[in-house]
Amino acid sequence: MNSKVWIRKALSMCMMVAVTATYSMVALANTGKIAGEILVSGKNINGEAPFVKVNGEDAKSGRSIFTSSTIVTPENANAVINLGKAGKIELAPNTNLALNFDEKSISVDLSAGKITVLGASESVNVKTLEGKTLQLKAGETATAAGKSQDDDDDDDDKGGAAWIPYVLIFGGAVAGVVVAATLADNETQLGGGTTVVSPNR
Repeated sequence: MNSKVWIRKALSMCMMVAVTATYSMVALANTGKIAGEILVSGKNINGEAPFVKVNGEDAKSGRSIFTSSTIVTPENANAVINLGKAGKIELAPNTNLALNFDEKSISVDLSAGKITVLGASESVNVKTLEGKTLQLKAGETATAAGKSQDDDDDDDDKGGAAWIPYVLIFGGAVAGVVVAATLADNETQLGGGTTVVSPNR
């Protein structure tokens, strides 16, 4: 009888160890890092697919990008990094940056080149060579020199200022017609005072 009890206890212990090991492996698999995806575009001299450098290694489209990665684009390629809910940024050719992100935010240490924010749940923090930190929204661009611009706003500003000369010219023309009509003391007759002579046949 005692041997049967010990066998049951041993089997129960083995089952508990097996279940614990299985659940711990599942838990480890679920606690992976948040990853983004890089899409590389451009032309390579040899006709091969373009690539960028991620942490010193060649990377082509589809590679996973993790936080604390260093990314360098060559002169013949640019890249778009899709970070899911956090947002999406574009790297111009000859760009060098260190990228940090989580589920909601993106921060970039930009040492060369230019980036454009294509979309973001929050402002993207970009640190430039001068140590300044810029906060970029969707559609805004920053360079390593620290210049930041919103292409859409610039176009709107130019379009908004362009109509002013036309308004001034049109207003001046209307004012001239009104003054001329007033000085003529209403002597202008529309449709009258002319004689039509028919040729004789």
